[in-house]
Amino acid sequence: MSGGCGCGGGNGGSGGCGSSKNAELSVPEVVDIAQFEALPVEPAAAEDAPVQLIASSEQEWPIISVNGVSITPEAMAQELQYHPAESREEAVYLAARALVIRELLQQRIAELGLALEIGAGENEEEAATRLLLEREVHVPQCDEETSLRYYENNRGRFHSAPLLAVRHILLECAPDDVEARSLAHAQAEILLQRLEDFPGSFAELAVKYSACPSKAQGGSLGQISKGQTVPELERQLFTLAPGLASKPLESRYGWHVVSVDQRIEGMPLPYEVVSTAIRTQLQQGVWQKALVQYLQTLIGAADIRGIHLQGADSPLVQ
Repeated sequence: MSGGCGCGGGNGGSGGCGSSKNAELSVPEVVDIAQFEALPVEPAAAEDAPVQLIASSEQEWPIISVNGVSITPEAMAQELQYHPAESREEAVYLAARALVIRELLQQRIAELGLALEIGAGENEEEAATRLLLEREVHVPQCDEETSLRYYENNRGRFHSAPLLAVRHILLECAPDDVEARSLAHAQAEILLQRLEDFPGSFAELAVKYSACPSKAQGGSLGQISKGQTVPELERQLFTLAPGLASKPLESRYGWHVVSVDQRIEGMPLPYEVVSTAIRTQLQQGVWQKALVQYLQTLIGAADIRGIHLQGADSPLVQ
């Protein structure tokens, strides 16, 4: 099969089509980034200007200003491409929100008169924004006690990845070919029945039917760890107990008849191995929370018209 099958092995575990990179420690996210929620639009008083809403027509754009500075339709149209959404109204809102926050940051930069220090790979706006956040978003450092406490409370998350010794037979079909998928699945079921009746025939059947280069080794992928197969196959593989899988496994490449010859469970990782990753993740969570609070403070102190964002009531600390 040209291009590989996504199984992550072959040639004794060194070949195949999946990634050969080693699995890396993944520390679970601690804090989700808060989102600015849209609030109900209040009707304008009779003496006010016309109500300014997110436009519902494809030919219209909202009329938005930030401290008297207008967000132009041209800017919103350009920004729209970066905010895919289920509806145009939602995409326009997300684009407008991003532009409002950008304008608030630029106005604060101008207010403070920050001197630019452009770093490698930055443009002027990126450098100015970085300097602003360094000055005004103060984040306490995650200490050893906090990091260790997180480790003790989440020991079950810190294990090395399991290892599987796997054989498979790939019945290849295109992901969008419904008829071929159905036929391949039916053939995989027949092969499973054959293997249940004749367990010693796996290598023979792999050579005859598999579209994976691993068929040269009787379908053997060698040892597989997480990160070496395509995600949809990996999720299924690592739930399997040793032995012939009771049903075919589907991936973007087709249907896989799989046998797990050996499963070696992951070992607990000591704190010393994961402490740096834990501290980095905790620090990132604290930073994200502080950044959202800072932006909410800017929003709360600004005169923003045409869009409603969640802001803090407290004034911006000078």
